Amino acid sequence: MNSDFPSSDMELTHILVVSDMEPSRSFYRDVLGATVVREYGGTSCVLKFQGSWLLLVTGGDPTKDKPEVTFAPPKDFTSISHAMTIRVPDCQKAYETLKSRGAKFLTPPVDWGAEIRCFFRDPDGHLLEVSQAG
Repeated sequence: MNSDFPSSDMELTHILVVSDMEPSRSFYRDVLGATVVREYGGTSCVLKFQGSWLLLVTGGDPTKDKPEVTFAPPKDFTSISHAMTIRVPDCQKAYETLKSRGAKFLTPPVDWGAEIRCFFRDPDGHLLEVSQAG
C-alpha cells in the first residue's frame, strides 16, 4: 500500500449541486449554522460545518477531467443516493431549533429504540438527517 495515501493532512469535502446559490447558501449558513469560507463567482460556495467541508456548486456540463458527467441538482426526491447525518445529543431539541429557523421536516422525530431520528431537505431536495443515539 502507498504510504502517501491516505495521509494525516487530508480532508474530505462533500459537493452538493444546487440550482440557485443564494437560497442554498442562506439555508446552510442561516438554518444549519455553517460558516461561509469563500465563494467563487456566484457558482460555488465553500462552507465549514461541524468539522466537515461542504462545497455548493451550480450545475454544469461535462469537463475534460469529468467527461460524460453532468452536475445537476436532485430531480427525484423519492430516490436518494446521498444523505448527510447530523448526530446530536437531543434530537427533539435540534428538530425544534431547525424548524424555527425554517427547516422543513418530513416528519417529527421518530423513536426507533436504538436511535431517534428525523429527516429534512435543503432547498434543492438534498436529504439531511438529525439523529440521536437511543
